[in-house]
Amino acid sequence: MSTRDLYVNAPAGPVWEVPAAGAARFLWEYDVENVGRERLLALYQKGKDKQWDGATRIDWDIEVDPYDPLGTPDEVLTLHGTRHWAKMTEKDKGDLRRHYSSWQFSQFLHGEQGAMICAARIVESVPDLDAKFYSATQTMDEARHAEIYGRFLHEKIGMLYPINDNLKGLLDDTLRDSRWDMPYLGMQVLIEGLALAAFGMIRDTTDKPLPKQILAYVMQDEARHVAFGRMALRDYYKQLTDAELREREEFVIEGCHLMRDRLRGVEVLENFGIPRKEAEELSEQSEFLHLFRKLLFSRIVPCVKDIGLWGERLQKAYLDMGVFDLGDSNLDLLMTQDEEIAEALDRERFATEEAERVAEVERAITAGAEE
Repeated sequence: MSTRDLYVNAPAGPVWEVPAAGAARFLWEYDVENVGRERLLALYQKGKDKQWDGATRIDWDIEVDPYDPLGTPDEVLTLHGTRHWAKMTEKDKGDLRRHYSSWQFSQFLHGEQGAMICAARIVESVPDLDAKFYSATQTMDEARHAEIYGRFLHEKIGMLYPINDNLKGLLDDTLRDSRWDMPYLGMQVLIEGLALAAFGMIRDTTDKPLPKQILAYVMQDEARHVAFGRMALRDYYKQLTDAELREREEFVIEGCHLMRDRLRGVEVLENFGIPRKEAEELSEQSEFLHLFRKLLFSRIVPCVKDIGLWGERLQKAYLDMGVFDLGDSNLDLLMTQDEEIAEALDRERFATEEAERVAEVERAITAGAEE
């Protein structure tokens, strides 16, 4: 079945064209061992070593209930406790869970395609060869993530949502900017940082094995991507003037507002017949959404502070959003935990496969002895 047949609302058109800006940079010095950037080269090596195949590492035979893909409790649904909830049948509630899961994973899918294009843009425009090398591995990672989320939506949920307007706006701003560091800032710090937190919340709360696998393995890659953005921008932003730093802080503030506002899932409620204004009000009243928003910035705020964007206006914006205190979060610890969770899933999978092989051999020996 065509993807277009699975969209709840048809996308604006088959192709979204964003005019490219900025220079493509070629370098003629290929002795990367002498560039003095061992950290990035080590990350590039890790990016090569950690490549994996989504068709084989993930157990796609696991069944998923499309009407409860994530095991979502009633209490976290925006309509819970409202007059609309009181009128809903169990079938309606299952449809609502399906739509929310479809909307959320559709945004993950669209974001991963955006990440793939931004990583390719970094390969094109970044002025350092070691960064080009690493970005090439990230481009492959993001292609794999888009493949996996697309397969999950097609085969397990059977429904997609178009890209959210706010996510589309941030991608547009990121890709239109001619400065080579902006794809790093827009994608590696803002979009990837927010996605990591969203992935982690679902990974840590769902009791469904397939989405847990998908999210854990994707997050293992994303931890490297954010580390790459931090390394590159931390070094570069030390060289910028105060005026140049302020420009980037303005971009971060606007991007954070767009990311915060894209999380409401208003499109889902509209598809259940709720007018947009009421849908926005219901979303803003959701206690779960307020908690979710704050946790989602747990990856962005410390990263922004770490790379050197921490002017007064940016700090005030984070105070107004209620996330300023997240600036002291231990980002390295969070990234280490992301890798360890994926590795633990691998160990469990290998142990299960080994037990199955041993049992198969024992059955064969027993059958042979009986003949």
